[in-house]
Amino acid sequence: MPVQGGTMALALATGVETPSGKDAAYENFPVGSWLLPPALRPHVARFYAYARAIDDIADNPKVAPTEKISRLDGFAAAILGQNSDPAFAKAHAMRESLTETGVTAQHCLDLISAFQQDAIKLRYSSWDELIDYCNRSAAPVGRFLIDLHGGCRQGYAASDALCNALQVINHLQDCQDDYRTLNRVYIPTQWMEQAGASTQDLDRSAATGPVRQVIDRCLSAIAPLLASASTMPAGLISRQLAMESAAILAIAHRLSD
Repeated sequence: MPVQGGTMALALATGVETPSGKDAAYENFPVGSWLLPPALRPHVARFYAYARAIDDIADNPKVAPTEKISRLDGFAAAILGQNSDPAFAKAHAMRESLTETGVTAQHCLDLISAFQQDAIKLRYSSWDELIDYCNRSAAPVGRFLIDLHGGCRQGYAASDALCNALQVINHLQDCQDDYRTLNRVYIPTQWMEQAGASTQDLDRSAATGPVRQVIDRCLSAIAPLLASASTMPAGLISRQLAMESAAILAIAHRLSD
């Protein structure tokens, strides 16, 4: 998916990135910590910088949806080696990392798929629909780390469960800001309707009873994910990644209590 001429011109004139100032701790993804092998930390840092850059584009309320998609197309093209525009420097750095480590580019492309969806999709009707989004917006993080540490695909299921649980927790934490800033609601609208809640309730200064009921339902739905994720540390080849995943799992349990 080569970058179109108009996007190239805009990239050179204004830059394609829109930094938000968020960091890994804010997103509940403590990637690149001291628990990880020192030799791999630069690759984790490149992956996070890449993911942060494309997420910030998707979440910028001042950029039109079509422009968001076009800029993200540019990142995908850079990951695939189809453009050399310096405006996509984080994608070029990520591509170099993938070449050096042999990790598939699919994890990076899955993130782009999710964030392009963010540009145009404002509501999620069901839990299954939300998890489908999380499978592309969150699960690639864990899969990348497993691949980077020489793990195998058998570890993906537990990792997906952990990453998706963290993603939903993050959505619950940010539900008011997402609604006010982007008119985006990740809480399943079917569950909101069943509880007698409306999206407008998210704009209130405090959670209403129906909204609290839906949030509790989401937290209950997270519990099976965390149960599935509990096998992750013991199933990993890398001792360092096992310790990291155990720490993240503990964070997820604490946040969902």
